[in-house]
Amino acid sequence: MPQVLEFKLPDLGEGLTEAEIVRWLVAVGDVVEVDQPVVEVETAKAMVEVPCPYGGVVTARFGEEGTELPVGAPLITVAVGSEQAAGGAAPAPAAEAGAEAAAPRPLIGYGSDHARPARRQRVRPATAAVPAPVVVPVVPAAPAGPVAVISPLVRKLARDNGIDLRALRGSGREGLILRADVEAALRPAVPAPVAAPAPAAGRGERIPLKGLRGAVAEKLSRSRREIPEATCWVDADATELMAARAAMNAVDGPKISVLALLARICTAALAKYPELNSTMDLAANEIVLLPAVHLGFAAQTERGLMVPVVRDAHTRSPESLSAEFARLTELARTGRLTPGDLTGGTFTLNNYGVFGVDGSTPIINHPEAAMLGVGRIVPKPWVHGGELAVRKVVQLSLTFDHRVCDGGTAGGFLRFVADCVENPAVLLRGL
Repeated sequence: MPQVLEFKLPDLGEGLTEAEIVRWLVAVGDVVEVDQPVVEVETAKAMVEVPCPYGGVVTARFGEEGTELPVGAPLITVAVGSEQAAGGAAPAPAAEAGAEAAAPRPLIGYGSDHARPARRQRVRPATAAVPAPVVVPVVPAAPAGPVAVISPLVRKLARDNGIDLRALRGSGREGLILRADVEAALRPAVPAPVAAPAPAAGRGERIPLKGLRGAVAEKLSRSRREIPEATCWVDADATELMAARAAMNAVDGPKISVLALLARICTAALAKYPELNSTMDLAANEIVLLPAVHLGFAAQTERGLMVPVVRDAHTRSPESLSAEFARLTELARTGRLTPGDLTGGTFTLNNYGVFGVDGSTPIINHPEAAMLGVGRIVPKPWVHGGELAVRKVVQLSLTFDHRVCDGGTAGGFLRFVADCVENPAVLLRGL
Protein backbone atom coordinates (compact mmCIF):
# COMPACT_ATOMS: atom_id res chain seq x y z
CA MET A 1 0.00 0.00 0.00
CA PRO A 2 1.36 3.43 -0.83
CA GLN A 3 1.89 5.88 1.98
CA VAL A 4 0.44 9.38 1.60
CA LEU A 5 2.79 12.11 2.82
CA GLU A 6 2.01 15.79 3.19
CA PHE A 7 4.52 18.38 1.98
CA LYS A 8 4.17 21.78 3.65
CA LEU A 9 5.46 25.18 2.55
CA PRO A 10 9.00 25.17 3.98
CA ASP A 11 10.85 27.99 5.70
CA LEU A 12 12.42 29.81 2.74
CA GLY A 13 14.89 31.68 4.95
CA GLU A 14 15.63 35.39 5.47
CA GLY A 15 12.76 35.74 7.97
CA LEU A 16 10.03 35.12 5.37
CA THR A 17 6.74 33.95 6.90
CA GLU A 18 4.48 33.63 3.88
CA ALA A 19 4.52 33.23 0.12
CA GLU A 20 2.04 33.61 -2.74
CA ILE A 21 1.42 30.77 -5.17
CA VAL A 22 2.32 32.04 -8.64
CA ARG A 23 2.23 28.88 -10.75
CA TRP A 24 1.72 25.20 -10.09
CA LEU A 25 4.30 23.04 -11.85
CA VAL A 26 2.47 19.72 -11.25
CA ALA A 27 -1.14 18.55 -11.30
CA VAL A 28 -3.01 15.92 -9.29
CA GLY A 29 -2.08 12.54 -10.77
CA ASP A 30 1.38 13.57 -11.90
CA VAL A 31 4.43 11.55 -10.90
CA VAL A 32 7.11 13.62 -9.18
CA GLU A 33 10.70 12.78 -8.37
CA VAL A 34 12.63 13.65 -5.24
CA ASP A 35 13.72 17.33 -5.28
CA GLN A 36 11.56 18.12 -8.32
CA PRO A 37 10.10 21.67 -8.27
CA VAL A 38 6.34 21.43 -7.77
CA VAL A 39 5.28 25.07 -7.37
CA GLU A 40 6.59 28.55 -8.06
CA VAL A 41 5.94 31.04 -5.26
CA GLU A 42 6.58 34.73 -4.82
CA THR A 43 7.96 35.86 -1.51
CA ALA A 44 8.67 39.39 -0.38
CA LYS A 45 12.21 38.84 -1.69
CA ALA A 46 12.03 36.97 -4.97
CA MET A 47 10.39 34.31 -7.13
CA VAL A 48 11.30 30.83 -5.87
CA GLU A 49 10.70 27.32 -7.19
CA VAL A 50 9.95 24.96 -4.30
CA PRO A 51 11.19 21.36 -4.68
CA CYS A 52 9.38 18.44 -3.04
CA PRO A 53 11.41 16.05 -0.83
CA TYR A 54 9.20 13.08 -1.76
CA GLY A 55 8.93 10.99 -4.89
CA GLY A 56 5.56 9.56 -5.88
CA VAL A 57 2.10 10.44 -7.20
CA VAL A 58 0.55 13.83 -6.44
CA THR A 59 -2.82 13.18 -4.77
CA ALA A 60 -3.86 16.71 -3.78
CA ARG A 61 -2.86 20.36 -4.12
CA PHE A 62 -3.71 23.09 -1.61
CA GLY A 63 -4.26 26.65 -2.74
CA GLU A 64 -5.06 28.20 -6.09
CA GLU A 65 -2.68 30.44 -8.00
CA GLY A 66 -2.73 33.85 -6.35
CA THR A 67 -3.36 32.41 -2.87
CA GLU A 68 -1.02 33.54 -0.08
CA LEU A 69 0.05 30.78 2.32
CA PRO A 70 1.99 30.99 5.60
CA VAL A 71 5.08 28.90 6.18
CA GLY A 72 3.98 25.48 7.43
CA ALA A 73 0.73 25.36 5.46
CA PRO A 74 0.22 22.22 3.33
CA LEU A 75 1.17 22.48 -0.34
CA ILE A 76 0.61 18.98 -1.77
CA THR A 77 0.18 15.37 -0.72
CA VAL A 78 2.18 12.62 -2.40
CA ALA A 79 1.53 8.87 -2.47
CA VAL A 80 4.93 7.17 -2.23
CA GLY A 81 5.92 3.53 -2.49
CA SER A 82 3.52 2.53 -5.30
CA GLU A 83 4.34 0.88 -8.60
CA GLN A 84 2.93 3.89 -10.42
CA ALA A 85 5.25 6.23 -8.53
CA ALA A 86 8.17 4.12 -9.68
CA GLY A 87 7.09 4.41 -13.29
CA GLY A 88 5.69 0.86 -13.50
CA ALA A 89 8.83 -0.87 -12.24
CA ALA A 90 8.71 -3.64 -9.69
CA PRO A 91 8.25 -2.38 -6.14
CA ALA A 92 11.30 -2.14 -3.92
CA PRO A 93 11.61 -4.43 -0.87
CA ALA A 94 9.28 -3.39 1.92
CA ALA A 95 11.98 -2.34 4.34
CA GLU A 96 13.76 -0.23 1.75
CA ALA A 97 10.52 1.35 0.50
CA GLY A 98 9.48 2.17 4.05
CA ALA A 99 12.80 3.83 4.79
CA GLU A 100 12.56 5.89 1.62
CA ALA A 101 9.04 7.04 2.53
CA ALA A 102 9.78 7.85 6.14
CA ALA A 103 12.92 9.90 5.56
CA PRO A 104 12.33 13.00 3.44
CA ARG A 105 15.45 14.25 1.74
CA PRO A 106 16.71 17.77 2.31
CA LEU A 107 15.35 20.46 0.00
CA ILE A 108 17.86 21.78 -2.49
CA GLY A 109 18.20 24.45 -5.15
CA TYR A 110 15.88 27.26 -3.98
CA GLY A 111 15.90 29.69 -6.89
CA SER A 112 19.04 28.17 -8.34
CA ASP A 113 17.74 27.14 -11.76
CA HIS A 114 14.61 28.97 -12.81
CA ALA A 115 15.05 28.00 -16.45
CA ARG A 116 14.68 24.27 -15.74
CA PRO A 117 11.27 23.02 -16.94
CA ALA A 118 9.18 20.98 -14.53
CA ARG A 119 9.21 17.25 -15.19
CA ARG A 120 5.59 16.16 -15.49
CA GLN A 121 4.43 12.60 -16.10
CA ARG A 122 0.73 11.77 -16.24
CA VAL A 123 -0.27 8.42 -14.73
CA ARG A 124 -2.39 6.28 -17.04
CA PRO A 125 -5.97 6.25 -15.72
CA ALA A 126 -6.25 2.51 -16.28
CA THR A 127 -3.37 1.62 -13.96
CA ALA A 128 -3.25 4.46 -11.45
CA ALA A 129 -4.36 3.56 -7.95
CA VAL A 130 -4.37 6.97 -6.35
CA PRO A 131 -5.96 7.34 -2.90
CA ALA A 132 -8.49 10.08 -2.28
CA PRO A 133 -6.99 13.54 -1.70
CA VAL A 134 -6.17 14.32 1.89
CA VAL A 135 -7.82 17.57 2.94
CA VAL A 136 -6.60 19.23 6.11
CA PRO A 137 -9.49 21.07 7.80
CA VAL A 138 -8.99 24.62 8.99
CA VAL A 139 -9.35 24.63 12.77
CA PRO A 140 -9.28 27.94 14.68
CA ALA A 141 -6.49 28.19 17.19
CA ALA A 142 -7.60 27.25 20.67
CA PRO A 143 -7.14 29.85 23.42
CA ALA A 144 -5.06 27.47 25.48
CA GLY A 145 -2.23 25.12 24.55
CA PRO A 146 0.79 25.70 22.27
CA VAL A 147 1.12 29.14 20.71
CA ALA A 148 0.63 29.02 16.92
CA VAL A 149 3.90 30.72 15.93
CA ILE A 150 6.36 29.32 13.40
CA SER A 151 8.77 32.19 12.78
CA PRO A 152 11.46 32.77 15.42
CA LEU A 153 11.55 36.41 14.29
CA VAL A 154 7.92 36.83 15.31
CA ARG A 155 8.68 35.33 18.72
CA LYS A 156 11.67 37.66 19.18
CA LEU A 157 9.65 40.72 18.13
CA ALA A 158 6.99 39.84 20.70
CA ARG A 159 9.54 39.06 23.41
CA ASP A 160 11.50 42.30 22.84
CA ASN A 161 8.32 44.35 23.15
CA GLY A 162 6.69 42.50 26.03
CA ILE A 163 3.83 41.07 23.96
CA ASP A 164 2.15 37.90 25.30
CA LEU A 165 1.63 35.72 22.23
CA ARG A 166 -1.05 33.71 24.05
CA ALA A 167 -3.23 36.81 24.09
CA LEU A 168 -3.07 37.32 20.30
CA ARG A 169 -5.44 35.93 17.70
CA GLY A 170 -3.49 34.92 14.62
CA SER A 171 -4.65 36.07 11.20
CA GLY A 172 -2.82 33.29 9.36
CA ARG A 173 -4.06 29.86 8.34
CA GLU A 174 -5.25 27.78 11.31
CA GLY A 175 -4.74 30.77 13.59
CA LEU A 176 -1.04 31.15 12.80
CA ILE A 177 0.35 34.32 14.40
CA LEU A 178 2.16 36.43 11.81
CA ARG A 179 4.50 39.37 12.21
CA ALA A 180 1.67 41.69 11.21
CA ASP A 181 -0.36 40.47 14.20
CA VAL A 182 2.44 41.38 16.63
CA GLU A 183 3.00 44.76 14.98
CA ALA A 184 -0.74 45.47 15.18
CA ALA A 185 -0.61 44.77 18.92
CA LEU A 186 2.23 47.29 19.27
CA ARG A 187 0.26 50.12 17.69
CA PRO A 188 -1.70 52.25 20.15
CA ALA A 189 -5.44 52.10 19.84
CA VAL A 190 -6.94 55.20 18.25
CA PRO A 191 -10.60 56.16 17.84
CA ALA A 192 -11.99 55.06 14.51
CA PRO A 193 -12.44 58.07 12.23
CA VAL A 194 -15.88 58.91 10.98
CA ALA A 195 -16.00 57.76 7.39
CA ALA A 196 -16.77 60.52 4.92
CA PRO A 197 -19.28 59.70 2.22
CA ALA A 198 -17.73 58.50 -1.01
CA PRO A 199 -17.72 61.15 -3.74
CA ALA A 200 -19.34 58.71 -6.15
CA ALA A 201 -20.26 55.09 -6.03
CA GLY A 202 -17.99 52.64 -7.80
CA ARG A 203 -14.95 54.92 -7.93
CA GLY A 204 -11.53 54.15 -6.52
CA GLU A 205 -9.28 51.15 -6.95
CA ARG A 206 -7.85 49.18 -4.03
CA ILE A 207 -4.43 47.61 -4.44
CA PRO A 208 -3.46 45.04 -1.77
CA LEU A 209 -0.11 45.69 -0.09
CA LYS A 210 1.32 42.21 -0.36
CA GLY A 211 4.26 40.42 -1.87
CA LEU A 212 7.11 42.69 -2.94
CA ARG A 213 5.04 45.89 -2.66
CA GLY A 214 4.02 44.99 0.87
CA ALA A 215 7.58 44.13 1.85
CA VAL A 216 8.87 47.45 0.50
CA ALA A 217 6.14 49.35 2.37
CA GLU A 218 6.91 47.57 5.63
CA LYS A 219 10.66 48.07 5.32
CA LEU A 220 10.42 51.76 4.46
CA SER A 221 7.95 52.35 7.29
CA ARG A 222 10.25 50.57 9.72
CA SER A 223 13.21 52.64 8.53
CA ARG A 224 11.37 55.92 9.12
CA ARG A 225 10.01 54.64 12.44
CA GLU A 226 13.34 53.48 13.89
CA ILE A 227 16.12 55.51 12.25
CA PRO A 228 16.72 59.20 13.07
CA GLU A 229 17.98 60.09 9.62
CA ALA A 230 19.50 63.26 8.26
CA THR A 231 20.49 64.28 4.74
CA CYS A 232 23.29 66.46 3.36
CA TRP A 233 24.04 67.17 -0.30
CA VAL A 234 26.50 68.87 -2.60
CA ASP A 235 26.84 69.66 -6.31
CA ALA A 236 29.94 68.29 -7.99
CA ASP A 237 31.62 68.83 -11.35
CA ALA A 238 31.68 65.37 -12.95
CA THR A 239 33.38 66.46 -16.17
CA GLU A 240 36.73 64.86 -15.30
CA LEU A 241 35.09 61.64 -14.11
CA MET A 242 33.21 61.28 -17.39
CA ALA A 243 36.40 62.01 -19.34
CA ALA A 244 38.28 59.37 -17.35
CA ARG A 245 35.53 56.83 -18.07
CA ALA A 246 35.65 57.63 -21.80
CA ALA A 247 39.42 57.12 -21.81
CA MET A 248 39.12 53.78 -19.97
CA ASN A 249 36.48 52.56 -22.42
CA ALA A 250 38.49 53.68 -25.46
CA VAL A 251 40.88 50.73 -25.05
CA ASP A 252 40.07 47.09 -25.68
CA GLY A 253 38.51 45.23 -22.80
CA PRO A 254 35.32 45.21 -20.70
CA LYS A 255 33.43 48.49 -20.65
CA ILE A 256 33.06 50.32 -17.36
CA SER A 257 29.77 51.88 -16.29
CA VAL A 258 29.32 55.16 -14.45
CA LEU A 259 27.67 53.22 -11.63
CA ALA A 260 30.79 51.07 -11.26
CA LEU A 261 33.02 54.14 -10.93
CA LEU A 262 30.68 55.63 -8.33
CA ALA A 263 30.66 52.31 -6.49
CA ARG A 264 34.47 52.24 -6.45
CA ILE A 265 34.46 55.78 -5.03
CA CYS A 266 31.92 54.71 -2.38
CA THR A 267 34.02 51.78 -1.17
CA ALA A 268 37.08 54.03 -0.89
CA ALA A 269 35.05 56.58 1.08
CA LEU A 270 33.71 53.88 3.40
CA ALA A 271 37.28 52.77 4.12
CA LYS A 272 37.97 56.32 5.37
CA TYR A 273 34.63 56.65 7.21
CA PRO A 274 33.71 53.11 8.41
CA GLU A 275 30.96 54.41 10.70
CA LEU A 276 28.73 54.63 7.64
CA ASN A 277 29.25 50.92 6.87
CA SER A 278 27.59 49.79 10.07
CA THR A 279 24.34 48.76 11.69
CA MET A 280 22.67 49.28 15.06
CA ASP A 281 22.30 46.43 17.56
CA LEU A 282 19.37 47.75 19.57
CA ALA A 283 19.36 44.80 21.97
CA ALA A 284 22.97 45.48 23.01
CA ASN A 285 22.72 49.25 22.41
CA GLU A 286 25.85 49.09 20.25
CA ILE A 287 27.03 50.29 16.85
CA VAL A 288 28.40 47.35 14.85
CA LEU A 289 31.11 48.33 12.35
CA LEU A 290 30.98 45.82 9.52
CA PRO A 291 34.23 44.41 8.08
CA ALA A 292 33.06 44.02 4.46
CA VAL A 293 31.17 46.29 2.07
CA HIS A 294 28.21 44.51 0.51
CA LEU A 295 26.93 47.22 -1.78
CA GLY A 296 23.24 47.39 -2.62
CA PHE A 297 22.01 49.34 -5.63
CA ALA A 298 18.47 50.38 -6.44
CA ALA A 299 16.97 48.75 -9.54
CA GLN A 300 13.50 49.56 -10.85
CA THR A 301 11.75 46.52 -12.37
CA GLU A 302 8.26 45.59 -13.52
CA ARG A 303 7.73 43.97 -10.10
CA GLY A 304 8.76 47.18 -8.35
CA LEU A 305 11.85 48.53 -6.65
CA MET A 306 14.54 45.98 -5.83
CA VAL A 307 17.95 46.38 -4.20
CA PRO A 308 20.32 43.61 -5.37
CA VAL A 309 23.56 43.33 -3.41
CA VAL A 310 27.12 43.15 -4.78
CA ARG A 311 29.11 41.03 -2.33
CA ASP A 312 32.54 42.21 -1.19
CA ALA A 313 32.37 45.31 -3.36
CA HIS A 314 35.46 46.72 -1.62
CA THR A 315 37.61 43.98 -3.18
CA ARG A 316 36.38 44.46 -6.75
CA SER A 317 37.85 46.42 -9.63
CA PRO A 318 35.72 48.77 -11.78
CA GLU A 319 35.57 46.04 -14.45
CA SER A 320 34.37 43.46 -11.91
CA LEU A 321 31.81 45.88 -10.49
CA SER A 322 30.46 46.64 -13.97
CA ALA A 323 30.05 42.95 -14.74
CA GLU A 324 28.31 42.23 -11.45
CA PHE A 325 25.95 45.20 -11.80
CA ALA A 326 25.02 43.99 -15.28
CA ARG A 327 24.47 40.40 -14.11
CA LEU A 328 22.25 41.36 -11.17
CA THR A 329 20.31 43.89 -13.22
CA GLU A 330 19.47 41.24 -15.81
CA LEU A 331 18.35 38.83 -13.07
CA ALA A 332 16.17 41.57 -11.59
CA ARG A 333 14.66 42.38 -15.00
CA THR A 334 13.74 38.75 -15.63
CA GLY A 335 12.51 38.07 -12.09
CA ARG A 336 15.23 35.50 -11.31
CA LEU A 337 16.86 37.10 -8.28
CA THR A 338 17.07 34.79 -5.28
CA PRO A 339 16.49 35.90 -1.66
CA GLY A 340 20.25 35.77 -1.16
CA ASP A 341 20.75 38.29 -3.97
CA LEU A 342 18.54 40.81 -2.17
CA THR A 343 19.73 40.59 1.42
CA GLY A 344 22.83 41.27 3.47
CA GLY A 345 23.64 44.74 2.13
CA THR A 346 25.67 47.13 4.29
CA PHE A 347 25.43 50.34 2.22
CA THR A 348 23.22 51.36 -0.72
CA LEU A 349 24.01 53.38 -3.84
CA ASN A 350 20.87 54.90 -5.36
CA ASN A 351 21.23 56.30 -8.88
CA TYR A 352 17.90 58.10 -9.25
CA GLY A 353 19.42 60.23 -12.00
CA VAL A 354 18.20 57.59 -14.47
CA PHE A 355 14.68 58.96 -13.83
CA GLY A 356 15.75 62.40 -15.03
CA VAL A 357 15.80 64.05 -11.59
CA ASP A 358 18.56 66.01 -9.90
CA GLY A 359 18.04 65.40 -6.19
CA SER A 360 16.23 63.36 -3.58
CA THR A 361 16.21 62.56 0.13
CA PRO A 362 16.13 58.75 -0.01
CA ILE A 363 14.97 56.57 2.88
CA ILE A 364 17.72 54.41 4.38
CA ASN A 365 17.54 50.72 3.48
CA HIS A 366 17.00 49.30 6.98
CA PRO A 367 19.07 48.02 8.83
CA GLU A 368 21.88 49.86 7.03
CA ALA A 369 23.25 53.18 8.29
CA ALA A 370 23.48 55.27 5.12
CA MET A 371 22.64 55.66 1.44
CA LEU A 372 24.32 57.73 -1.26
CA GLY A 373 21.98 59.24 -3.83
CA VAL A 374 23.16 60.33 -7.27
CA GLY A 375 21.20 62.64 -9.56
CA ARG A 376 21.46 63.06 -13.31
CA ILE A 377 24.74 64.30 -14.83
CA VAL A 378 23.84 67.27 -17.04
CA PRO A 379 25.63 70.30 -18.58
CA LYS A 380 25.26 73.37 -16.34
CA PRO A 381 26.96 76.76 -15.93
CA TRP A 382 29.90 76.31 -13.55
CA VAL A 383 32.86 78.39 -12.43
CA HIS A 384 35.93 76.45 -13.53
CA GLY A 385 39.46 77.87 -13.31
CA GLY A 386 38.07 81.23 -12.28
CA GLU A 387 35.89 81.50 -15.38
CA LEU A 388 32.31 80.67 -16.18
CA ALA A 389 32.04 77.48 -18.23
CA VAL A 390 29.59 74.76 -19.15
CA ARG A 391 30.47 71.64 -17.16
CA LYS A 392 28.84 68.27 -16.46
CA VAL A 393 27.35 68.67 -12.98
CA VAL A 394 25.79 66.12 -10.64
CA GLN A 395 24.07 66.48 -7.28
CA LEU A 396 25.15 63.99 -4.60
CA SER A 397 23.12 63.41 -1.43
CA LEU A 398 23.92 61.34 1.65
CA THR A 399 21.18 60.18 3.99
CA PHE A 400 22.64 58.78 7.20
CA ASP A 401 21.63 57.39 10.58
CA HIS A 402 22.44 60.17 13.05
CA ARG A 403 22.96 57.57 15.80
CA VAL A 404 26.09 56.15 14.18
CA CYS A 405 27.82 59.45 13.39
CA ASP A 406 27.51 63.22 13.48
CA GLY A 407 27.47 65.74 10.66
CA GLY A 408 31.25 66.01 10.57
CA THR A 409 31.66 62.37 9.58
CA ALA A 410 28.80 62.49 7.08
CA GLY A 411 30.11 65.73 5.58
CA GLY A 412 33.63 64.30 5.36
CA PHE A 413 32.36 61.22 3.55
CA LEU A 414 30.31 63.25 1.08
CA ARG A 415 33.11 65.74 0.46
CA PHE A 416 35.55 62.90 -0.28
CA VAL A 417 33.08 61.40 -2.76
CA ALA A 418 32.61 64.79 -4.44
CA ASP A 419 36.38 65.36 -4.60
CA CYS A 420 36.84 61.99 -6.32
CA VAL A 421 34.07 62.82 -8.80
CA GLU A 422 35.64 66.19 -9.60
CA ASN A 423 39.22 64.91 -9.67
CA PRO A 424 39.51 61.10 -10.04
CA ALA A 425 43.21 61.33 -9.13
CA VAL A 426 42.09 61.86 -5.52
CA LEU A 427 40.87 58.26 -5.57
CA LEU A 428 44.27 57.03 -6.77
CA ARG A 429 45.98 58.87 -3.92
CA GLY A 430 43.67 57.20 -1.42
CA LEU A 431 44.40 53.65 -2.62
